[in-house]
Amino acid sequence: MIERTEAEIMKNWKGDISKPVASICTMTYNLEKYVSEALDSLLMQETDFPFEMVIDDDCSSDRTVEIIKQYVEKFPNIINVNFRKKNVGMRMNFVKNMQRANGKYIALCDGDDYWTDPLKLQKQVDFLEKNDEYVLTHAPLEPLYEEGSTKRTFNWSNEDRDALELQKTFLGTGTCVACFRNIDILKDYPNEYHCSPLNDNFFWSLVGAYGKSKFLGDIKVTKYRQHAGGDYTTKSQKEKVLMHQQTFLALYGYYLRIGNIPLSEYFYKQSVEYSFVLYGRSFYVKMLSKSFMDQGIRFLKGMILKVLRVLKIR
Repeated sequence: MIERTEAEIMKNWKGDISKPVASICTMTYNLEKYVSEALDSLLMQETDFPFEMVIDDDCSSDRTVEIIKQYVEKFPNIINVNFRKKNVGMRMNFVKNMQRANGKYIALCDGDDYWTDPLKLQKQVDFLEKNDEYVLTHAPLEPLYEEGSTKRTFNWSNEDRDALELQKTFLGTGTCVACFRNIDILKDYPNEYHCSPLNDNFFWSLVGAYGKSKFLGDIKVTKYRQHAGGDYTTKSQKEKVLMHQQTFLALYGYYLRIGNIPLSEYFYKQSVEYSFVLYGRSFYVKMLSKSFMDQGIRFLKGMILKVLRVLKIR
């Protein structure tokens, strides 16, 4: 556990310490090997404003809860923890965790990732305070491979994105590098989210409705841990494509419902393109041919019946 005391962390805070300017949101589930490193990296943050750490544990069965309780005992005015009595799953925990944030800004860091820059939060909040047209900032990221994990090429985004790009192409990096405004949509999260396997992508598209994204390259890298049993990394290529297609369909449904026709059409086209990747063009040629044949046969049957009826009448 970090040696800093709560008083040392709070000594430069200005304003009402009971009203955090930023909330660091953290999800945990069976992370006893990593959670201390994650929490220490958040508690080393040096800021001139109050921040809180919002932790939601999704019914861990290992020592994760015990470890978090030790931190709560030492930092009771900084850590706001919720130990779930019923497992809700990673996707629902993601939303519920952010909904408990009290800060004007939210920074994300799961309990198995960690920050390396003690000024990360300060730099990101400073930028957002001075630039109203931006809703989000993100920083450099570096994968950390655990034993048994599959090494792969990461092309993390280090580019700024305008609002429409963010809505269409998402953030393109891990959530652990992001700091964004506590936007209204979080309080009334869309039901279409539950049909989206890639919750990060769905979320970043929603965020894009509120402004642009800025990459801050002067922040030290955040470590993004890769596990052997990762939810996405262990999937086959076909399974990954299917997850993208389902996410596009969820976004299509959401934007159609709120009346954003251009974006709904965009995501519909994306889902169609991914369906060709999944099943191949020959699949659709056969399907359409069969459909036309079935319709043709039904049409001919109908015509024959009509002719027979006419002949009977005569």
